[in-house]
Amino acid sequence: MTPTPGEDRDAESGREPDIGRHETAEERADRLWTDLLQELRVAQTGVQILFGFLLAVVFQSRFAALSDTDRTIYVVTVMLGSATAAALIGPVSLHRLLTGHRLKPQTVVWASRLTVLGLVLLFCTMCSALLLILRVALHNALALWLVGAMALWFLICWFVFPAWVLARSTSEGEK
Repeated sequence: MTPTPGEDRDAESGREPDIGRHETAEERADRLWTDLLQELRVAQTGVQILFGFLLAVVFQSRFAALSDTDRTIYVVTVMLGSATAAALIGPVSLHRLLTGHRLKPQTVVWASRLTVLGLVLLFCTMCSALLLILRVALHNALALWLVGAMALWFLICWFVFPAWVLARSTSEGEK
């Protein structure tokens, strides 16, 4: 297990002992920030495209024909999309406003938390958007089953599989 910043460090060099990478807390924060930015670029692009399509839906002629339930789903989806965009763009603002205040390790922790929140919101947005689209396309209960199946798939890909890999690596490390 890698020590947290400030723990088990060589007093003279400020570096971790011979465990994993040899980097200071600042070097680690810089590396983690770069990794997080790459992840955010992928997520932000998808969210922006999805959100753009959602905003355009209301201006389509078929929008007027939506049932009250479908309009409610649409409004919930747009609000979720807005919240998702805010959470996934938030780390950039956080970094920009805290730059120069020697808070990089803390910035990385909070930016990472915002990113996880953004992924949870993106999960909700995707499920809500799928529900709306499939209700309009199918006009039957199959839409709910298909959305449920996709929600399960998202959960497996985004959360269960990473948790399984982490648990497996942790248990292998203990042997």
